[in-house]
Amino acid sequence: MRTAVLHRSRSLTVLDYRCDAKPGERAVEEQHAAFSVSYVRRGSFGYDSRGLRHELVAGATLAGHPGDTFRCTHEHHLAGDECLSFQFSEALVEELGASREVWRLGALPPGPSLMMLGELAQQTAEGRTHLGLDEVALVFAARFVGTASGKRGASPRMHVKNRRRAVEAALLLEAQADEPLTLEGLAAELDLSPFHFLRIFREVLGVTPHQYLVRLRLRHAARLLATDVPIARIAFDVGFGDLSNFVRTFHRAAGVSPSAFRKASRGDRKILQEKMRRSS
Repeated sequence: MRTAVLHRSRSLTVLDYRCDAKPGERAVEEQHAAFSVSYVRRGSFGYDSRGLRHELVAGATLAGHPGDTFRCTHEHHLAGDECLSFQFSEALVEELGASREVWRLGALPPGPSLMMLGELAQQTAEGRTHLGLDEVALVFAARFVGTASGKRGASPRMHVKNRRRAVEAALLLEAQADEPLTLEGLAAELDLSPFHFLRIFREVLGVTPHQYLVRLRLRHAARLLATDVPIARIAFDVGFGDLSNFVRTFHRAAGVSPSAFRKASRGDRKILQEKMRRSS
């Protein structure tokens, strides 16, 4: 595991994690040192903690509670994964206002709003926006709390073979998100019926294949919006059939239009402040 500190203050630390573990390597028991949320930006891995099992793929969010032990596994995953991790002081967690049990959910599936903010944070970490990494991290934390409150952390019990199939499908979707893909075609690649494939994917990863595909495209769009590529071109490049559908879908996911998201990446803090208010 390679770790780089991107930001450190009294209440917040931002870390870049890059894991090179390969399938078959022995999982080591670790312990969360702080309250944390980590945005999975690449790859996949299994996460076992407090008797629950989660499969995390790109766009998912991992939560940590100080003192809790966990294991990250790669039995049926491609080598390597990367996360952008935000770690918070107890005082900051108190300010966020949620029950501490929220931090013991384990993981949230790839959700549109957290994915958009995760990509904004990643672009900020790479110096591609005019925002502060600390301010984007706080908005991400507030949105996590708002999304996670009231959710249960139950993990479905599925045969390891079906878990592997779901993760393989997610990785395939990530690699080909800008191409035309169908449920039947994906199911056929895994030698499953469309119905069985849909059930496995949803139960293991918490979203349907179509939802995940759309969110992957939006995630890619969020990344490109930090550049000067025209919005219409972004819509088609990431796999949307027309501009109006892209704008409508992006706004529904991110809470702001693509043009407003671009303004935020260029330093318009009013947009971030509005998202903070919506999260509270």
